[in-house]
Amino acid sequence: MKIGLERMNTQERIMVEALLDSRATGLVMSSEFVRKQGFKLKKLKRPINVRNVDGSLNKEGPIENTGKHLLSRT
Repeated sequence: MKIGLERMNTQERIMVEALLDSRATGLVMSSEFVRKQGFKLKKLKRPINVRNVDGSLNKEGPIENTGKHLLSRT
């Protein structure tokens, strides 16, 4: 689904395609999206492994970075 997001540091608004999961326990952005948007991130002390619904490790690899207040929904 398309949703509107606003960058917290510049108030720039962007429209993106998003997959929403009502049972998700966190918010995740793809590394490609983060690179394209130029977000500044902080390296995690310990990466977080991501598993698919079948229990296999996700092909994108572990979550290695975090950010704070990068985007808000508009």
